[in-house]
Amino acid sequence: MSAESPLALPQARLTQRPAFWAGLAVIALGLTAALGLSLVRGNSEPLPRLGTLPDFSFTRQDGQPFGNAQLRGHPYIANFIFTRCPTICPAFTRKMAHVQKSTDAHGTGLQLVSFSVDPKYDTPERLAEYGQTHGANFARWSFLTGDYAVLQDVIVQGFKVSMGREAGAPEDDLTSIFHGSHFVLVDSKGEIRGYYDSADSDSTDRLLVDVKRLMREEA
Repeated sequence: MSAESPLALPQARLTQRPAFWAGLAVIALGLTAALGLSLVRGNSEPLPRLGTLPDFSFTRQDGQPFGNAQLRGHPYIANFIFTRCPTICPAFTRKMAHVQKSTDAHGTGLQLVSFSVDPKYDTPERLAEYGQTHGANFARWSFLTGDYAVLQDVIVQGFKVSMGREAGAPEDDLTSIFHGSHFVLVDSKGEIRGYYDSADSDSTDRLLVDVKRLMREEA
């Protein structure tokens, strides 16, 4: 994904490479500029519309198909993880668990969706165990796996979030896997309404505020 895009997101990659961190700074500046527009507008105006997601259907942790058809009519918060990630993902998932608890009042009207970026390893069974470990309420929080190429296309081209693996890396090289570390807020029609840096507490607090704004908008 090009860093020139105003919606380009920083990658969460397990690496020490200097080139990565230089690129991260450039991408982060672009994201900050894009998201700053919504703050300038204030809470009284509708959230920005940042693109419509393509149709998709993957496999949920219970083995059932899950995608646009099941999410239609439900706003949701998406994030991107893999179960054998040793650093970024456990913290990212704990923050999603916090979002789950903080939005309990919305019930199943607001869904949470975690997409695996390591689908060959992340079987539905592994995702179910991972979700249970992190206190997921599966009535609201779904974990999705599926074909790698299709997932990558939906995540990169649809959500505009980075995902991939370094070329030529062995299957067990977890440091070669990279993915975005932002929450994505999506409305009931499948339009992206905001990006929120999971590493920034102010940004995740803004997510909770924007969820309330979106739920009021769609009431």
